Amino acid sequence: MNKIVLTLAGAVLFLFASDPRGIAQTNTAVPATTNRFVMRFTEPDPLDFNDHEGYQSLFDGASLKGWDGNPKFWRVEDGAIVGESTKQNPSGNSYLAYRGMKAKDFTLKFEIKVVGNGGSGFQYRSLTGIPWLAPISPAVTSNAGPVNLNWMMTGPQADFWPSRIYTGQFYSENTPMRIIAWRGQVVENFGAANKRLMGTIGDRADLGKFVKTNEWNQYTVIARGGVCMHIVNGQLMAVDVDDDPSSSNNQPGYFGIEIEAITKVSVRNIWVRKLD
Repeated sequence: MNKIVLTLAGAVLFLFASDPRGIAQTNTAVPATTNRFVMRFTEPDPLDFNDHEGYQSLFDGASLKGWDGNPKFWRVEDGAIVGESTKQNPSGNSYLAYRGMKAKDFTLKFEIKVVGNGGSGFQYRSLTGIPWLAPISPAVTSNAGPVNLNWMMTGPQADFWPSRIYTGQFYSENTPMRIIAWRGQVVENFGAANKRLMGTIGDRADLGKFVKTNEWNQYTVIARGGVCMHIVNGQLMAVDVDDDPSSSNNQPGYFGIEIEAITKVSVRNIWVRKLD
């Protein structure tokens, strides 16, 4: 392999005639000098879930300051936001919206735990006040009163339902798109017009082994432009690429937490690195 080494202002420029990857393939020692360096491939540092540099906290650990939802179902308990729906106090789909920030491009980290067989999810790029598409049980309205659309969220959701196959999937709440990328899928879509499976991450059942039941789980959501990625306990679960700039998946919006069915969800350590 031919190499030409040019030293310019303390930097070394390597030109390879045959192998563009050669910057990391040679075992030839480079003589130590004061104005040379060796370029090589490196591995990225692993995510430190407790590193919050550049992040903003959405939850103070003690109150629901900045959050908006039905107090019949949402409270703070043991340093976590808790949503609970029981047979005596059914919530149906109930949401707690964070009013202190709207964001489109961000990295979100939080911890979540569900006790029971019900489901939850974390809303992002979401709006409130939009008419609800799905029917609401009379048992819910008789308990909670008429639907308050300010407490109902529409938009992308990082799904979390440990007892079923939904955890990690990309779900579009209260839109005709519904499940866009199931767990284990990389999907390209153009809003509600069409969607196509571009590749797979792994077997849906095998990926479910990364999900902890009745225990804390670390959840990361990365949203950049039309690309959204869901990561649970360090494992990539689903990727959606929405190429429609007018899609509800591609608009700035609120963050929020959902509770669904008879269950108890706890969320803590909610941090966002906002880029837009």
